[in-house]
Amino acid sequence: MAIVRQSKKRDALLALLRNSDTHPSADQVYQALKPSYPGLSLATVYRNLSQLCEQGLAVRVGTVNGQERYDGRTRPHAHFICNRCGRVADLPPLTPGEDWVERLGVQYGFTAERCEFIVRGLCEGCEDF
Repeated sequence: MAIVRQSKKRDALLALLRNSDTHPSADQVYQALKPSYPGLSLATVYRNLSQLCEQGLAVRVGTVNGQERYDGRTRPHAHFICNRCGRVADLPPLTPGEDWVERLGVQYGFTAERCEFIVRGLCEGCEDF
C-alpha cells in the first residue's frame, strides 16, 4: 500500500465522516468542507475517500440515488437505506453472534475481511406518502 501523506483536508474529511450520522456522499462531503477549505476540489474528496476506504479508515455503505455513501465508523454494523428519500441510518447490532462470520469461514473455507448487512425499505417519513 502506498504511503499517504497526512493533510489538514484529509483529517477534516475523516473527522466529518466519523462525526456524521448521515453517511454522506462525496458531493455532500465536498459541500460541507468547501467553506473551510476554498482550494478543495471534488477530485481531492473522491481521491481521499478512496484512500480512506483502502486503509480501512472509512467504508462504502452503498449507492443511494446514484451516489456512493460513506461511513467513518468502521466497526461492523448494519445499515438501513430508504428506497424513496435515500436516508441511511445505522442499525443496532443484528449479527447472529460475534463469531458467526468466522464459523462460516471455517465451514466453507474462506477468511472474511468484512461482512455487510443492509436493510432496504421505506423510512417512517416516506411510508405516509
